[in-house]
Amino acid sequence: MEQQESVSHERIYQHIYSDKHRGGTLYLNLRCQKTRRKRYGRYDRRAQLQGRRSIAERPQIVATKRRLGDWEADTIIGQNHRGAIISLVERKSKFVRLEKVARNTAELVGQAIREQLQPLKVQTITSDNGREFAHHQRIAGQLKADFYFAHPYSSWERGLNENTNGLVKQYFPKKSDFSKITDRQIKKVVERLNNRPRKTLGYKTPNEVFFKQPLVALIT
Repeated sequence: MEQQESVSHERIYQHIYSDKHRGGTLYLNLRCQKTRRKRYGRYDRRAQLQGRRSIAERPQIVATKRRLGDWEADTIIGQNHRGAIISLVERKSKFVRLEKVARNTAELVGQAIREQLQPLKVQTITSDNGREFAHHQRIAGQLKADFYFAHPYSSWERGLNENTNGLVKQYFPKKSDFSKITDRQIKKVVERLNNRPRKTLGYKTPNEVFFKQPLVALIT
């Protein structure tokens, strides 16, 4: 039987939203047609990022997860905004990088992303529209990568990141005080996640796929 080429749901939605921005009507066929209520007296701070590039402009190959170097970025905030964890995951290998920052500011988040990804293969980064990614142009310039933003309130466009955050929260619940988390604890979680065999990777680990290397010992 001849194998047919498949198209991911992510790519379909990208095409629909891109068509909408050009004045098209494909979006009218979506089952959910809810419009977001305007918040009078408040600014939509998610729309204030300068020079942002939409995920609709991102190369189609990123959605296929066929190459290494395409990352998703997010932040996990502790209780009462006491500390935050920068969550970075590579789309093809599911390889994870985490770093704790004292505050969820653009300066600290940008610095953490650059430090974590500088030694690694980076072609694109995709994040949500949070103000903590306001230094995206500086990040992209230093890493020599392209930085894209998902559509507002479309977390499914970064589904791998959302799933990874769920795994991280098993170790660091969102309602806990992140300021008390140590670098050693962060490193141990990264080791565990990157050495966990995944069914979607043919039961290989993220480390094996990203670095093409065998399992390494976990930190005790």
